[in-house]
Amino acid sequence: MNIWLAEIWRAWRASLRRPGFLLLATGVLALGIGASVAVFALIEGTLLKPLPYPHAQQLVAVGMMTDDGAGTSPELHQHLVGMQGVESIGIVTSLAPSNVMIGGRPMQVPTMLVDHDLLPTLGVHLALGRNFSAAEDQPNGPPVVMLGYAFWKNHYGGNPQILGQSLVIEGKPHTIIGVLPAGFGLLGRIFDLTGQIDVVLPAALPASSHDDGTNYMSVARLAPGVGIAAVSAQVNARARTLYASESMTTSRKNWLAQQHFTAISLQSQMHVVARGILLLFQASALLVLLIALVNLGNLMLLRSLARGHDGAVRRALGASLWRQVLPALADALLIGVCASLVGVLLAWASLDVLRHAVSAELIDLNAAVLDGRTMLLALMVGVTAALIAAGLGVWRSRRMGDMGHLREGGRSGFGRTDQRLGRVLVVTQVALATALLVVAGLFLHALYDAAHAQLGFSDQRILTMELAPVKSSYPDAASVQQLAQQVLGQLRGQSGVEAAVASTNLPVGQQLNLPMHVPGGEPFNAQFRAISPGFFPAFGIALREGRPFDQGDVRGGEAVAIINRELAEHVYGGHALGKIIDVYQGPEGVEARIVGVVANTSQYGPLGPQPPIVYLPLAQTPDKLIQVVRSFEPMRFAIRVHGDPLAYRDVMREAVARVAPTQPIANMRTLASIVESTTADARLDLLLIGVFAVLALVLASAGLYAVMAVSVAAREREIGVRMALGSSASRLLAWVLRGGVIQIGTGLVIGVVLTLVAARSLRKLMFDTLGTDSAFDPWTLLAVAVLLLVAGVLACLLPALRAARVAPMHALRGE
Repeated sequence: MNIWLAEIWRAWRASLRRPGFLLLATGVLALGIGASVAVFALIEGTLLKPLPYPHAQQLVAVGMMTDDGAGTSPELHQHLVGMQGVESIGIVTSLAPSNVMIGGRPMQVPTMLVDHDLLPTLGVHLALGRNFSAAEDQPNGPPVVMLGYAFWKNHYGGNPQILGQSLVIEGKPHTIIGVLPAGFGLLGRIFDLTGQIDVVLPAALPASSHDDGTNYMSVARLAPGVGIAAVSAQVNARARTLYASESMTTSRKNWLAQQHFTAISLQSQMHVVARGILLLFQASALLVLLIALVNLGNLMLLRSLARGHDGAVRRALGASLWRQVLPALADALLIGVCASLVGVLLAWASLDVLRHAVSAELIDLNAAVLDGRTMLLALMVGVTAALIAAGLGVWRSRRMGDMGHLREGGRSGFGRTDQRLGRVLVVTQVALATALLVVAGLFLHALYDAAHAQLGFSDQRILTMELAPVKSSYPDAASVQQLAQQVLGQLRGQSGVEAAVASTNLPVGQQLNLPMHVPGGEPFNAQFRAISPGFFPAFGIALREGRPFDQGDVRGGEAVAIINRELAEHVYGGHALGKIIDVYQGPEGVEARIVGVVANTSQYGPLGPQPPIVYLPLAQTPDKLIQVVRSFEPMRFAIRVHGDPLAYRDVMREAVARVAPTQPIANMRTLASIVESTTADARLDLLLIGVFAVLALVLASAGLYAVMAVSVAAREREIGVRMALGSSASRLLAWVLRGGVIQIGTGLVIGVVLTLVAARSLRKLMFDTLGTDSAFDPWTLLAVAVLLLVAGVLACLLPALRAARVAPMHALRGE
């Protein structure tokens, strides 16, 4: 044992005296470990972290699968109650922001609706007070409210005597009966990525609801021993039975027949949106780690080959196997421990930087914590990887045999056989780096296109705000329309205001999808906006045909509509003027004549599609339709100004205060910032994938440099012989560079082929994240090829110049 410890200490002391190799190998492995640890900590804190509910594995979300998970409607929820194997089931949804009065000050706050069964289903125990009763969870039931934990702390100072006090919501007093626990906001992230829940109201669904809007989530608790598959079958059967019994159009029946009704774990539901991109980050980080491991294997192989002659001498003198391999294993142990520690520090620093740079609305970085398990995993990965790499080097050096090492190591350095594995490892690194660089290039190209995209509207010099009319003061469409006219009148009279408009939606950032119908045709969905006159000029939206809305389009006159070119082309064949369109259906709908066609606009931002849109005059929008809109969205007001729009914030506040002193407003932002926020997800993706791609490029270049440098040093005698026989320096330079370029080219080809094999997955990723499925374009592939070739040539250049400067007599000395 003492001999082994002495051998380990001797190896470590030798490495520390000449720390170049130790620093290089540690740095290479630390980069891979740091990237992987940071992403693993994020995934563990989000996707893998157990939900803060008792027996959370028994909780499932049930309903129709959508891009956002399992959604349900009040109508479907009522038909899912009483399923076998389900102990209880509750329903929840987000509501348009509510207006509240706190200390005489009006505020607009995030609101959630839950039924009286949701909290018992989740197993939630309130921080204070009680849950809704069945009587309170009825239409026109007693007005009661539960407060969010942060709201209670911030506005009531955590006062435990708050129960029984009154909170004015939408102009009506509500009795405070409870305070939710701090962790309940996690459920809110399904509807709002900030997870902010200030007030919770009873869902108050009627006994037999016919609301089929899938903006709700049903949460069920399974009985012990019941599997998700059994409940999924019941969900599907009950949904099919429900919709088969209803009278509906053929197109809706066909659409419902294609939908998937199922149950998924609540854990999956909570992170269904973030799951795809987090797994992409993990795959990217693992690719970087794999490149680092390949690079480390290359370095350890070269290190072992450099010690081949020494090892052969040891074996010739009768050293045991352990004494022969102990120096390499000691080096690996030191490298593994140091790389793990440095990697954890890099991961901690990276997460800390991201927490300050990335909004919590994009991804919850506070959930990523480097705990003991994560650090132990990093240590295990680092040490294991280093030991495997060292073992590879020892195995390869021993394969040559003692006489081979004594002969070639003494005279000519490494033979060509010794270098083949190194070249294979370099090709592998380049292939993996190519895959990462292609993905990063696609994101970069998409963001470049977004920066130069035509939005169909102008976002410059425009300030916006949200205003949800207090329901008790503005109960119907006429009062809402009157409030809008009064606010606009105040705004238009202010100095510096060029235009002022009101709408249910801005040209970008929000959406309201409603069913439409053309007489004699099948129903379809389109974006809906009720707007005031002057909306199109204010936002620079071009009128293509017909006329805009004017002051004559009022209640009692002929109902008119304006549609965008997308809808005009695909539904009316380009001839829409004078045609009829039914906006919404049933008694809430309106039949309007199309009087104009406007240009398409990018509703989802520069990365999204341009959907069909229907515009109605705000003054003609019927009461029922206004109520539908108000349940989902507040009103939006916008002004186009001279100069900096943010300088007009007080102008907007004062205009509302003069008309409605108790009316809150919220989210005062420039339209340009809203447009920028639509690309925030893609920019975060590009940032992280770009970092991984740069790491991959650096590691691949470092690996190529190491192989070429050692190759040149090992073949110094051969180079001297070539020069003595008349080879010029330029030919030697080209000879060395050619070997590096061949390896890079081979890796490029393999990497592109691997990326093409994964084309389907990448196209889905690009569509989900960027709104485009053009996953491959020749310019991106060409740019990646040029970048890798340049980086590879630069990595080879220094060893090539060194080879060109070899003195023949120096290289041949000793012969």
